[in-house]
Amino acid sequence: MFERLVEEAPMFFNYHNLVFISQAMGRTLGMTVIGCSVGFFFGLLIAVLRQSSMIALMPLRVVAIAYVETFRRIPFLVILFIVLFVIEPLLPGTSLFGIATVSVCLLSTAFLSEIIRSGLESVPQQQIEGARTLNFGALQMLFMVVLPQSWRVIVPPATAFVVMFIKDTSLASQLGVIELTFAGKMLVNRGFSPVLGFGVILICYFALSYPLSRLSAYLEKRLASS
Repeated sequence: MFERLVEEAPMFFNYHNLVFISQAMGRTLGMTVIGCSVGFFFGLLIAVLRQSSMIALMPLRVVAIAYVETFRRIPFLVILFIVLFVIEPLLPGTSLFGIATVSVCLLSTAFLSEIIRSGLESVPQQQIEGARTLNFGALQMLFMVVLPQSWRVIVPPATAFVVMFIKDTSLASQLGVIELTFAGKMLVNRGFSPVLGFGVILICYFALSYPLSRLSAYLEKRLASS
């Protein structure tokens, strides 16, 4: 096996294959970054909405809770096919990458909203009551009191979720999106050794996820209470 790897390595690491793997790596990273960024934004909105006690927002809170509880219990692969069959008739010609990214947004919004909500609820009630005593508005209270204290609870699990989702984007290959896992399959189908093909893909996944893990550890230390 080792002799085969040595023999195939020069052909495997040619310019075209390296560009092909880099493009697949970019799609994997793109789906994760775009999907989780959008998911964090809407997850924050949902978490704040669920924290609100305004009677007028009750219908929106019910919809938000139903959305979160539903999408947290549907496998990502099922969401991919649901989005595919919904978007294709409405927007023919939508790229598979776009469909996969929308699916990531839907799932990440549900999971990140729960992570953010747990962070918001970790802020002591005395802090919120003190802000109200000082006549802070809702936005002032959120951005000046609640969020600064909740980041240390939000950041570690949120980063862990993003790292996990870098790997879960491999399911997008079921739609035909040429991300890292699909790229590995195609290289192996061209006759390269599976150990070499998927070994390089493993290294690429590690290169994407390890810096995020280290960033999470760094932020956790920086945000930890003294």
